Amino acid sequence: MLVATWNINGVKARLDALLAWLDERQPDVVGLQEIKSVDEQFPRAELEKRGWHVETHGQKGFNGVALLSKEAPIRVERRLPGAPEDEQSRFIEAVYAIGDRRVRVACLYLPNGNPLGTEKFSYKLDWMARLEQHARTRLGEELPFVLMGDYNVIPQPDDVRDPSAWVNDALYQPESRAAYRRLLHLGLTDAVRAASDAPETYTFWDYQAGSWPKNNGIRIDHVLLSPEAAILLQGVSIDRHVRGWEKPSDHVPVVVDLRS
Repeated sequence: MLVATWNINGVKARLDALLAWLDERQPDVVGLQEIKSVDEQFPRAELEKRGWHVETHGQKGFNGVALLSKEAPIRVERRLPGAPEDEQSRFIEAVYAIGDRRVRVACLYLPNGNPLGTEKFSYKLDWMARLEQHARTRLGEELPFVLMGDYNVIPQPDDVRDPSAWVNDALYQPESRAAYRRLLHLGLTDAVRAASDAPETYTFWDYQAGSWPKNNGIRIDHVLLSPEAAILLQGVSIDRHVRGWEKPSDHVPVVVDLRS
């Protein structure tokens, strides 16, 4: 089972790249972030005619998440629990039957949190606290669980080319990184780091200042696995080549191979 996450940075602008990558990779389940589309305007028909099942939780102009899959999910839930007044579309999860196994896959787009010292950073930390509580609940169900997406957190100095450039950014604050570690301490496994400790392992390169050709990247797209999912882990790929395509997203797909 191939499970992938990709911040597409506008599904309409990247539709050709998305379709090309799906044809090339053939994953079983894909979580997309920053679709920047309401549900009704998501390019569902182009995907469905290629055999993809589509579930969205969209928002006009920004945010928005989606799950694409070869098989229809058994159950779908939208919105991260814990704050019914929160109207930002940042979370969707579904249960899939893959062979004789059921797997829960959640796709998230965690708040950026910038600028520091504003309600945006407080919202980020509050959102992460809600995510921790939700993950604790899901872990108690003992179903293979994949919690993936754009976390907007740089976990360690090894996950950024130039740490000094990020010391005043919400993605690299001690509070953000501590909240990420609390998720791991629940018993979740960071799939990328479980598979490799290679240096310069990045998933995002900014559009500015020649970040891509200079390999001035960061790792903020993460796939966290419950113990029941971690024992199935066979490998992880970061599809860097997609960043060099025409009209690319500033993120690239992270693909995790889970096998019984």
